[in-house]
Parts: sequence; C-alpha cells; structure tokens
Amino acid sequence: MTATILLVDDEKNARNNIGAYLESEGYEVLLAADLKTARKHLSAQEADIVLLDVQLPDGYGPDLLAETALLAFRPPIIMITAHGKIEMAVEAMRNGAHDFIQKPIKFDRLEQSIKRAQDIVEMREELAHFRRSQREVLDSIVINSEVMKEVFIEAQRAAKRSTSILISGETGTGKEVVARAIHRMGPRSDKPFIDINCAAVQNTMLESELFGYEAGAFTGAQKRKRGLIEVSDEGILFLDEISSMSPDMQAKVLRALEERSFRRVGSTTSIQVDVQILAASNKNLKDLIEKGEFREDLYYRLKVINIEIPPLREHPEDIPGLAGHFIKTNNPKMGINIENMTPAALDLLKNYSWPGNIRELRNVIERAMIFCDDATIDVQHLPADVKEQ
Repeated sequence: MTATILLVDDEKNARNNIGAYLESEGYEVLLAADLKTARKHLSAQEADIVLLDVQLPDGYGPDLLAETALLAFRPPIIMITAHGKIEMAVEAMRNGAHDFIQKPIKFDRLEQSIKRAQDIVEMREELAHFRRSQREVLDSIVINSEVMKEVFIEAQRAAKRSTSILISGETGTGKEVVARAIHRMGPRSDKPFIDINCAAVQNTMLESELFGYEAGAFTGAQKRKRGLIEVSDEGILFLDEISSMSPDMQAKVLRALEERSFRRVGSTTSIQVDVQILAASNKNLKDLIEKGEFREDLYYRLKVINIEIPPLREHPEDIPGLAGHFIKTNNPKMGINIENMTPAALDLLKNYSWPGNIRELRNVIERAMIFCDDATIDVQHLPADVKEQ
C-alpha cells in the first residue's frame, strides 16, 4: 500500500524538506500551509495520514482533532511542533492524535510513527473490505423469509470464527451455498475452499483423497499425491454428506481434527495443518449415533456451531425470488430470454411440497424454460407432479 500523507505546516522550508523525504520513501504527499487548505483535502478524503503542525496562521492545529473525530474514516494524525510541552502532548493524545513529534524532526523517528499509522490504515481497509464482502454475500442470496434471514445471520456470525461448523438439512436445501457463504464472509475468504462429497467416494478411496499418499503406498501409487486436507491448509475443507463416512474413517478424521495434523497413506511423518472444517449432513446424526453408525465424539467435535437449514416447504415466500434468480441465471446459458411467470404458475410452485427442495425447484424452472416458447412461463410448462399436487 502506498499511503498519501497530508503535511500541514506553515513553514515553507519544513514543508519542502519533510515532503521531499516522504516522497523519497515512496509516499504520495499533499502540502498545506494552513488549516483551510487542510480541511479541503480532508473533506475530499484524499489523505491516509496527516502530519499536523500545532501553530498555524489561521488557527490552532489540534482543533483539527476534534473536527475530524466524527469522520467515518478519520486518518491517523501525527502532531509536529517546535514548541512542545508534555501537557500539550498528553492533551493531543487524549483527543485522538496518533503520535506527537518535536521539531527538529528526526526522520527515523518520523518513519517509525508513519509505519505504525500505516498499519492502522491497512487494518481499517481490511475491515471495510471484510464488511463489504459480507454484504455482497448476503445481497447475492435470494431470501425473503424471516427463517432464512436468521439462517444467514447465524452463518455470518459463524464465519467470524475459524471453528468447526455442522450444517444440517434435507437434500437440496442449500447446505453447500451456506458453506460457501461462510467461506466468503470469513477471514479465510482469500484461502482455498475445498469440497468433497463423502457419499460419492468409495470408503476405500476416501482416505487417500483426504490424506494423500506416498509413492509406492499401494498398487498404482506411482508418485506422491497431496490430500484435500493438505491442499486446503489455511483455508476451509467442506465435508458434504459426512454421515456416509465409515466408522474407521470417522476415527481418522477426528484424530486429524484434534491434533491438527495427519499422515499421508504410506508415511510415518506427521504434517501440521491449519484447516477449518465445515461438515454437512442430510441425515439425523443423533439417530445414527444411537444406531452405532456415527461417532459421538466426532459429532460434538464438528458441532461447535450448528446451522439448521429448513426445507423449502417451510419458507414458500422465498420461491418467487428463487424462481426469478434461476430464470435470470439460466437465460444466458440457454440462449433464451424468459422474462416472467404467470400468477397461476407461481401459485402452483408455492403450493407444491418440494421433497427435493431448492435443487428440485431449480430443475423444474430449467425444464419449464426448455418447453416455453414465449417470454412468460405458464402452467402448461410445469411438470405433472407440480400441477397435480
């Protein structure tokens, strides 16, 4: 980051000397000889950091501390003066000054102060970026119902903690959408998001998929392969349909979670990792625990935070928005231009029970678009099971 520094000093030689030094260090420099000029730069939000003299021709420099106190992005202000007193420095710091430096200025001391101020600016920008990304994630998700708004509020809170999260819900309710939203809203958003559907991988292969293997570990293992846990280091690993995982694999995943390390298949060397685990299940894990099909200790290790996603039939008010979203995203993919849906067709969608939830709704909309030759989807374009219920 190249900071822009506003230097406010009525002494021309001081402005030129300090300004030249700052420019030689790679900073952009704005010069002001009085408070009036300084206020113009600040109102235009042009400065990241301010170097402010105490005695100025049109006022008392520290007054600017009070004036900028209510700014949303108040720049760190470093006071500089040739007439410094301890009382003045204490008062300036109490009113929000970042630092207080006496003239003649030692450039190494000034640079240290600017670096600390720059750290604050960068931190604020990171926080602002994080908050914007949170809003963008929520804005991109089509929700109108209170129950789903609460789900994403929970997801937003959970995203701030790099802890294990269990996402529960019927098939097709949007568990992966929530997992990806947590990734985008959280501190690991610029790190990998790796997902695996445990039900789609044979249990005999799941260990090598997750932990990787060394060359010669088994027949066909010709060279070393990194597992998904290693690939997702510092990021998020999403274990979808974790209920299908065998008890033996559950024990190995639990050990990796607790020790934050694992060994590749065929290796005796432990590899340390920092991975946040998100897991999802469409089955009741407590029932599976009672049947002896799922480890209770793994269940509680995963369920540090639990997010329950309701089935679509419990929030039908979201159906119009979801249908419109699917139409909008499908139009360019399918090369067509559906613009609307009749009230009668929409009523059928809202009254249907949706056993396949949002995934089924998406497929129904895509099918209707294929059979629609007009700009509006109507009842005749919907499948029979939706019309007959």
